[in-house]
Amino acid sequence: MRAPTIRDVADRAGVSKSLVSLVLRGSDQVRPEKREAVLRAVRELGYRPNAAARSLSEQRTRTVGVLLNDLRNPWFVEMLDGLNSLLHDNGLRMLLADARLNRRTGQDPAGPFLDLGVDGLVVVGTLPDPAALGAVAERLPVVVAGAREPLLPGVDVVANDDERGARLVTEHLIGLGHRRIAHIAGYGAVGELRRRSFEATMREHGLADEAVVEASDMTEEGGYRTTVRLLSRAERPTAVFAVNDIAAIGALSAAEETGLRVPRDLSVVGYDNTGIARLRHVWLTTVDNASHEVGRRAARRLLDRLEGTGGAGEVRLAEPTLEIRGSTAPPLPAGPSLTG
Repeated sequence: MRAPTIRDVADRAGVSKSLVSLVLRGSDQVRPEKREAVLRAVRELGYRPNAAARSLSEQRTRTVGVLLNDLRNPWFVEMLDGLNSLLHDNGLRMLLADARLNRRTGQDPAGPFLDLGVDGLVVVGTLPDPAALGAVAERLPVVVAGAREPLLPGVDVVANDDERGARLVTEHLIGLGHRRIAHIAGYGAVGELRRRSFEATMREHGLADEAVVEASDMTEEGGYRTTVRLLSRAERPTAVFAVNDIAAIGALSAAEETGLRVPRDLSVVGYDNTGIARLRHVWLTTVDNASHEVGRRAARRLLDRLEGTGGAGEVRLAEPTLEIRGSTAPPLPAGPSLTG
């Protein structure tokens, strides 16, 4: 049997082909009863629009490339949900690529998207060479989500207020009575902002000498190794603030392995409020960085640019909140965890 055509839909609905096209494009210039007749005919016939033909006629593919720094990070899941919900409502589909995998195979991370002729690109997370997006941004609209670089002409950045989030964590731990606080730091602009905010907050409370910063690669294994080093210090910290939830999970593993109980012996805080942090047996205190809202805002900025109303590149920040759960508590009142 041949596949139904747009002519078949028009005949079944008793309308013209042009009106069917308007309905399929989501136009608001069609009367409700006509729209329903067309949609009913589409369902009854099992009609599927020819995406390739439509792309040629509109000179658009109605697809958006989404380049992720690392698909393994669970924070991306909720951000993508917010991104996709608004794109889908506007008739756009996402095509995903893992920048980490592309680098390992020697591919240009954005190259496949350009070959496919996507209408726009959303870059999620911190890329090793963010400046390389400059050439891409000259050819199609680009929005960066969940990172703070690059700052390029005509490129919007939608992210979390990392400085505010790190301050919330540090003040929470200080308020509980912790003085020896360690920060497992990350890389890129996001890692730098969180580290600087941690150090600044410690200084403001007269605790600069008690602050310890250890670099990490923002992975679970990196968080584990870093925490093992921190806990082997002569004066070990009573609290650890990890740059993200994944590194915090590594910190929890290190604490358990060395015989420390969380939060009695060591408080641990993450960042991102991923699904892992909300698991009952983890129940991690963390920063909710409005991942779903960041995704929706990134989609909105891309849609604006596709409509030609984007203007100059802007940085837009979502307000973080602190989710206090079961991994933080006051330090022990006696013994090695008392004070510095």
